[in-house]
Amino acid sequence: MEDAYALSMFQALRRLQQGSEVHAKRLSRFGGLTPLQLLILQVMLVEREITASRLAKRVSLSQASLSGVLDRLESRGLLARRRDEQDRRKQWLLLEDAGRDALLSAPPLLPEYVLARFAELPEWERHAVLAGLLRAAELFELPEEEEEE
Repeated sequence: MEDAYALSMFQALRRLQQGSEVHAKRLSRFGGLTPLQLLILQVMLVEREITASRLAKRVSLSQASLSGVLDRLESRGLLARRRDEQDRRKQWLLLEDAGRDALLSAPPLLPEYVLARFAELPEWERHAVLAGLLRAAELFELPEEEEEE
């Protein structure tokens, strides 16, 4: 029985991965921004100011991986870094006007047809889909003892 669940789960994850890869290619054609860069800018738009460590958690990246992406966004004038007045080790990330402009003309992170189909679902089902996706993401997180290795 567990094998049937594992197979079905993997097939569903594969379909999601395939769909997201196709959409990611479409997104990357927009202004040379990758889906990850657009996600970062979207989070920054909502947060106003955010530290790199908090942003890394919000977009599921290590700080080291995020650093390179932030460098590219900063070099394009889409975001700025500001040192904290009290704690000079802490940096705040701020969305620049050019970053806001890029988001205004950017395509949505999810395909329009997905957003339309999702909007047509009853509210309880939208909550169930989101809860299921969040729970599935949690299932794939490594246990703490394995992360440290």
